Amino acid sequence: MLAPGGRIVLIGQDWEMVAIDSDDPGLTRTIVHARAELVTGPRTARRYRNLLLDAGFREVTVEVHTDVLTGVDGLSVLVGMADAVRSAGAVTEARVGGWAEEQQRRAHDDRLFLAVPVFVASATR
Repeated sequence: MLAPGGRIVLIGQDWEMVAIDSDDPGLTRTIVHARAELVTGPRTARRYRNLLLDAGFREVTVEVHTDVLTGVDGLSVLVGMADAVRSAGAVTEARVGGWAEEQQRRAHDDRLFLAVPVFVASATR
């Protein structure tokens, strides 16, 4: 229970807004959306402001910070995404395998780019 005058802070990602550089943007969109659907509440962060207002909070603010990963730093995230959508049957082994190989080449050449928006909302009770 939050005391009157207390502050709440919510932090989370919007998994459908992930940006990845790829030679196949259509497949990349499919992978991003398929991976998002495997997360509970993949779009909840974009709703933080309205959820807080609906719950009676005031002085609601929302900021968006973007985590940018390049090179090998982002590779494990992208490989994990590829494995998850492959396991879920959302993308065939061959298609996701080729996509993951492209991302591995990009990481090796320091050309990988991954951006993840992080929403930070705060409000007063």
